[in-house]
Amino acid sequence: MKILKKIIFSFIFVSIASASFAETKMRITLQLPLKAHLGQNLLVFKKELEARSDIKVEIYDSAQLYKDKEVPQAVGSGAIEAGVASITRFAGTNPEVDIFYLPFLFDSEDKIRKATSAGSEIRTILDPAIANTGAVPLYYQAYGSAIMLSNGGPMKSPADFKDKKIRVFGKTLGAFVTSLGGKPALISGSEQYLAYQRKTVDAGMTGVSGVKSRKLYQVMDTLTVTNHGDIEFVVVANDKWLNSLTQKQRDAIAEASKVAEKAVRDDMANIEAGAYKEAKENGMNIVKLSSSEVSALKKASSSVIEDYISRTGGSGGVGDKLVKAANKL
Repeated sequence: MKILKKIIFSFIFVSIASASFAETKMRITLQLPLKAHLGQNLLVFKKELEARSDIKVEIYDSAQLYKDKEVPQAVGSGAIEAGVASITRFAGTNPEVDIFYLPFLFDSEDKIRKATSAGSEIRTILDPAIANTGAVPLYYQAYGSAIMLSNGGPMKSPADFKDKKIRVFGKTLGAFVTSLGGKPALISGSEQYLAYQRKTVDAGMTGVSGVKSRKLYQVMDTLTVTNHGDIEFVVVANDKWLNSLTQKQRDAIAEASKVAEKAVRDDMANIEAGAYKEAKENGMNIVKLSSSEVSALKKASSSVIEDYISRTGGSGGVGDKLVKAANKL
C-alpha cells in the first residue's frame, strides 16, 4: 500500500512539474497606463494568445520596468520577452522608421492603413530592419495623429512655433519643430505631464488619446489639431526568445497579433473622438486648422523630408524608397 501511495504521489508530482514546465511566460513592458487604449489592446492580445497556447502573458504598465526609450535595448538584449515602444525609438539604429513622422506625408486614414498593413511595401522594408536589433515586430499599434498642446493660444502658424521650447518624442519630430523656428526638447511620454506642469517646455506634441489617458488637460489649455504626423507604436519580442518557442506557440503569437492589430486600428476613430470629447469637457480649447494654415505649415517644414532622405541613403536610398512608396498610397 505504501509503495502504491509513493507511486501515485510521484505521478502527481511529475504531472504538476510537467505542467509548470510546459507553461511559457511572456512579460510585456508598456509605458502607458493599462487603462489607455494601447494597454486595453494588449489585453486583447493576451486573451487571444492565452486562448490559443500555453503562453501566459504578464503586462507591466505605466513604465514600471522600462521607459519608452529603454524598450528597444531591453527587448533586444533579452532582458524582457516583449515590449511596446513608439516606433521612433528605433530611429537611433534605423532612422528610416521615422517615415511616419514626416510632416503631413500620411494625410488620410486610408493612407495610414495601407502603409501599416502587414506585408505593405513600407513594412516590408521597416520590419526586417527593426528585427536586426534583436527586437522583432509582432504588430503595430495605432496611436492616432500627432497634435499640438499649448497654453494661452493655438499653434497654427510657423510664427506660433518661433522660439518656443516644444516637447517632442523623436528626432524627425524635432526637425519639424526646428524648421518652424522652435526649440525641440526630447521628453518621454511618461514624463511629459510634469514637463508641462513645471513649464519645462512651452508647448508639446502627442496623440490626442494621450491627452485623455494622461489627463494632460489638467496642465495644458489648448489643443491644436495639426495632424502633422502618424504616431505608431510597435509591439516587439526578443528574437532569441521567439526562436526558443515551438512552432505552435509562434503561430499562436502571429494569430493573436493579427487580431489585436486589427482591433486597435479599427477602433482608432472612436478612440480619438472620445479623447477630443473628454478634452473639451475638461475645458480645453480645440482649434482646427484651415486648409491654408495646413499648407503654410507644410511648406515651411518641407526641408524635413529632404533631410530625412539625405540621412537615410540619399537619392535611391531606403528613405527615398519609403517616401516614394508613401506618395503612391
